[in-house]
Amino acid sequence: MEVQVIGNVEAYSTISVKAQVGGQLTNVYFHEGDYVKKNDKLFLIDPRPFQAALDQAVANVASSRASLGQARAKLAQDSASLRYSQAQSERYNQLFKSGVISKDQAEQLSSNADAISQAVAADKAAIDSATAAIGATNAAVDSAKVQVGFTEIRTPIDGRTGNLTVKQGNVVMANSQELLTINQIVPIYVTFSVPEAQLPAIKRYMAEGTLQVRSKPQDDASAEEESGTLTFVDNAVDTTTGTIKLKGTFQNTARRLWPGQFVRVTLRLTTQPNAVVVPNQAVQTGQNGSYVYVVKQDRTVESRDVVTGARVDQDMVVDKGLAVGETVVTEGQLRLVPGSHVVLRDANGRGGGRGGNGAAAGDSRGGEGRGQQGGPGGEGRRGSKGRPQT
Repeated sequence: MEVQVIGNVEAYSTISVKAQVGGQLTNVYFHEGDYVKKNDKLFLIDPRPFQAALDQAVANVASSRASLGQARAKLAQDSASLRYSQAQSERYNQLFKSGVISKDQAEQLSSNADAISQAVAADKAAIDSATAAIGATNAAVDSAKVQVGFTEIRTPIDGRTGNLTVKQGNVVMANSQELLTINQIVPIYVTFSVPEAQLPAIKRYMAEGTLQVRSKPQDDASAEEESGTLTFVDNAVDTTTGTIKLKGTFQNTARRLWPGQFVRVTLRLTTQPNAVVVPNQAVQTGQNGSYVYVVKQDRTVESRDVVTGARVDQDMVVDKGLAVGETVVTEGQLRLVPGSHVVLRDANGRGGGRGGNGAAAGDSRGGEGRGQQGGPGGEGRRGSKGRPQT
C-alpha cells in the first residue's frame, strides 16, 4: 500500500559563508563545485593587521605585569619603612613621657609613621589596579587571537561548494557579503506533500514502525531508485492546498539526488500479505456497493458483492467476496445479467465454447493477476499472470 507523489530534493543543511573580519582575500583553497570536508580551509584574509594587533595586546600584558611587579616592590619598601617608623614613634613617645625629648619631636615621628601608612595603602590599591589591568590586557589578547582566527575561514560541514562570488585579491567587508554557499548532500532530504486524507493512515503506520520512502528523478525512467525513511511530518496541514508536508531522509551515498531536483516519491505505508487482487476495471459500483461478475464453471456469470481495499497501480485489493483463482469479467459488464454466457479466449487470442454477451474475463489471484480484453461476438480470454502486487 503506497502513496505516489512528486517531491523536491532539499539539502540536509545549507551554510552561507561570510567573512567575519574585513581585509584582502589573499588565498582561496578550493575550486567551485568541489566536495569539502569539515574543517577544510576555504579562504585566507590578510592576517597582518590582526597579527599586529595581537602582538600589541601581548606587549600590553607584559607591561601590565611589569607594573604589577613595581607596585608589589613599592609595597614591600613602604611596609618596611612603616614598621621602622612605628617602632621609632613608640620609642620617642616613651622618651617624651620620661621628659627626655620635647613633645614636638614625638609628634613629628608619629606623623611620619601615619604618612608612611597611607603610602602602604596606596601601594595596595596600585597592586589591585595592575592586577585588573592584566585581566583587561589578557582579554584583549584573547580578542585579538579570535580576530586572527577569523582571517582563516574553514568549512563547518561536509558538503559541496557552490558559486564563488568573490575572487582572490578582492577586499571583503565583515558580515556584509556572501562568499559562497555549501550544501550538505550526504545525507539529503526529499520533501513532498500528501493529501490530508492520508494523514491518519500515515500516523497509524508510523506508530507501528519506520516507513520506507523511495524516490528517483522525475524525467529519468531508467534511473535507479534511492531508498530512505520518513523522518518528518509537519505540525500543521496547509489549509490552502489541503496537504501536509513530509520529509524523507536518504543516505544518498551515490549522490544521485541533487538539491532542488524534482523526483517521483513513493511512500510505502504497509505490506498486506496474501491479498486477493483483481484488475481495477473488474470492480463495478451498484446500489448495494461494489460488485464483480464472476465466471462460473459452466461459463455463466453471477453478480457478487465484494468489499474492496486499497488500489495498487491498476489493481484493486478485494478484502471479502472473492477466492483466489476465480475468474472475473473485466469488460462489457453493462451487457451482462446474472446467468449470461461468456467465452474465454486463450493467450493466443483463440476463442472456445459458446458465445455470450461479449464480455472479457480475468483471473483473481493471491497478490497477482490481470484480465485481458475480450473481443466482439461473445469472446473472452483468461487473464494471464501479471507481476506480484502488494
